[in-house]
Amino acid sequence: MLDDSGAAAPQDANFEAQLQDAYSSAVIGAVETAGPAVVHIGVLKGNKPAGVGSGLVVASDGLILTNSHVVSGAGAIKVSMADGQKSDARVIGEDPHSDIAVLRTDVHLAAPALSFFDSKAIRKGQLAIAIGNPLGFEQTVTAGVVSAIGRSMRSQTGRLIDDVIQTDAALNPGNSGGPLVDSRGRVIGINTAVIRGAQGICFSVAANTALYVLAQVLQHGRVRRASLGIEGATTPIPRHVARFSGVEQAAGVRVLKTIKDGPAEAAGIQSGDLLIALDGEPVQGVDDLLRLLNHERVNQSVRVSLLRKGERRDRFVIPVERH
Repeated sequence: MLDDSGAAAPQDANFEAQLQDAYSSAVIGAVETAGPAVVHIGVLKGNKPAGVGSGLVVASDGLILTNSHVVSGAGAIKVSMADGQKSDARVIGEDPHSDIAVLRTDVHLAAPALSFFDSKAIRKGQLAIAIGNPLGFEQTVTAGVVSAIGRSMRSQTGRLIDDVIQTDAALNPGNSGGPLVDSRGRVIGINTAVIRGAQGICFSVAANTALYVLAQVLQHGRVRRASLGIEGATTPIPRHVARFSGVEQAAGVRVLKTIKDGPAEAAGIQSGDLLIALDGEPVQGVDDLLRLLNHERVNQSVRVSLLRKGERRDRFVIPVERH
């Protein structure tokens, strides 16, 4: 609202000031909560510095989450806290497919373990705060909003990472592995990537994915995934075949080869078969198949629906663990 002189009315100025104070208070509060648990990670290869990144403490006995690409192939890992505490660390498990790694330090860390927020419950537009060590500047804070949810992104292994969070909170080299937190300092994601050449487009692996990897590593030392014992490729389903077989989806996974003595061969699946569903869930490509073959299906009978010469058939397969 403007007064007669065209200036903002005092009540509007006060309202804007209150909004700014509320925003600042939210960011400051989140940083004060999460900041002490953010670590700087230095990677050595052959006793020479080979990269830096960020991480976050998930247990004060020295358990840390970071990105797999930050510590992959490290000869030695050094971590330091905002209060100056330092320690050596080692990788106890990593999952390049989701770009998450779990570290453990040699000493207990004087830092509060961060709490995690269900990343399925976040909403576009909510406050997102990234804390990390970009370009060597420790404990740097950037803030923005959640720009999009449910994105997919290719990991360095070529596998899709699902439920990726897109944000406009600025990230730079060194931010990788640090937390993306909400206004209460709860972790909603692990910062992982930026799109080069684009401005304000950054990505974080969802907190739920990171916790899944953490649980798998603590239980098994790795992330367990199932395998049918096939080599396959995403293949469109011709319309006349779809009509004949009563299939509505547009694509499936063509079996290019079955691994000798593998689960698929034992179940009678053949090269040329087109996989279209797993336990009734549609499979429209290799990414769908890999996503469905999680640890819960290792050594458990699953129903594989396929098309062979246009006819729909079911086969029961017992997947083995993927190595």
